[in-house]
Amino acid sequence: MRWSAQFLRPAVSAAEFPKASVPEIAFLGRSNVGKSSLLNALVGAKAAKVSSTPGRTRALNFFLVSDGRCGSEMIFADLPGYGYAKISKSISAEWPKFIEPYLAMRETLALCICLVDANLPARPNDRQLFEWLRSAGCEFLVVATKADRLSGNERTRNLAALKRGLDVEEILPVSAKTGLGIAELWGKIGEAADRGTRD
Repeated sequence: MRWSAQFLRPAVSAAEFPKASVPEIAFLGRSNVGKSSLLNALVGAKAAKVSSTPGRTRALNFFLVSDGRCGSEMIFADLPGYGYAKISKSISAEWPKFIEPYLAMRETLALCICLVDANLPARPNDRQLFEWLRSAGCEFLVVATKADRLSGNERTRNLAALKRGLDVEEILPVSAKTGLGIAELWGKIGEAADRGTRD
């Protein structure tokens, strides 16, 4: 499929969310995990700004993603990164204002894509996020970025350790640089969008 992305708006309050009308896919992860790069790899364009400074995304950014051939549409929601020491407190303070309401109550939210770095061990705040998503009834998929930096054996070993450390059964390795796992991720996104929104 050939998808294109159009930036809709940033939001720092629930009142600024766009009208809920199509399936939405939320992207969450620690700062500097490669979230913007992955978003751009998915749509084949520089939709999300990639910064060398971790934590630059401070609002919830919405993108309308369209397949021009069949008219299919969905929204990608890029959430602020977390876990970066210089901004973690300010980001944490924003969660109750607009991030928690979005994740807990957005009726068109079909899937949360939770990013972890394939090269790093499990982090407590990642596991805390997954526990929160489970309690909120959010469907989520864990995606390990930057997998191209690992050999086959290293990748297998790191993914197994991440599964144990994060208490998850599935982790999809991807690389925005080489395209590894991008088609598989699109498949997961399509399945979630086809299933529709949560009850």
